[in-house]
Amino acid sequence: MLDREKFIRPIAHRGLHDLKVGRIENTGPAFLAAIERGYGIECDLQPASDSTPFVFHDRAFKRLVDADGLIDERTPDAIAKLRYRGQDTPILSYAAFLELVGGRVPLVVEIKSDFDAPKAGFLEAIATMTAAYPGPICLKSFDPAVMARIRTLAPQIPRGIIATDYTIHNWWPNKIDAARAISLTYLLESREAEPCFFSYHVRALPTPVTRFTREALGLPLFTWTVRSERERAIAAKWADAPVFEGYLP
Repeated sequence: MLDREKFIRPIAHRGLHDLKVGRIENTGPAFLAAIERGYGIECDLQPASDSTPFVFHDRAFKRLVDADGLIDERTPDAIAKLRYRGQDTPILSYAAFLELVGGRVPLVVEIKSDFDAPKAGFLEAIATMTAAYPGPICLKSFDPAVMARIRTLAPQIPRGIIATDYTIHNWWPNKIDAARAISLTYLLESREAEPCFFSYHVRALPTPVTRFTREALGLPLFTWTVRSERERAIAAKWADAPVFEGYLP
């Protein structure tokens, strides 16, 4: 189960990033800024070519790094040599990230997925490192099959499923047809994962299924990504903890 006392607090989306002061998402400075204020940290994991997990949101480098190609096409050594655009800030491996945080704040770690089978060894590496981490940590993914596999690999790690109303916000139209959009929206693929929590898009709240999981089943509900006063009010009423950016709670 998810420890409410530790996790139910504002969670800084990809760390407390702020480009106005030079803090880029999913970087050491953004994570340290979140730790300084006592916020939880949300981050993303992508695989290197050998399946080593790295803390990076996109599959492609180009938005944040002056490099071509995809992160899963490069070796860990090659990724370690890259720097975020305009800075001398490296892309953190998952191991380096865990060492940096060192149990000081709770971690909500997203395993990135495009609803394809994960690279061989990626989930195994994540499960092994997460299970060995001494601080409060949980794993989540949009893909229920990923979390079902995590349940098998490391059942003691709290796990959750991220969702939205896929009939409105479907970022994978080539992977998710109309029937599956309804299935994922209403969390109908959750059984095998046995999630300890859910994380639902703030712009889709409230929904009958999130009210049921939260109020009837008693499962914690995170909501993402909270950026405005209106979304803050929605989060406060219909969820347990906001995954936020762009303001200080």
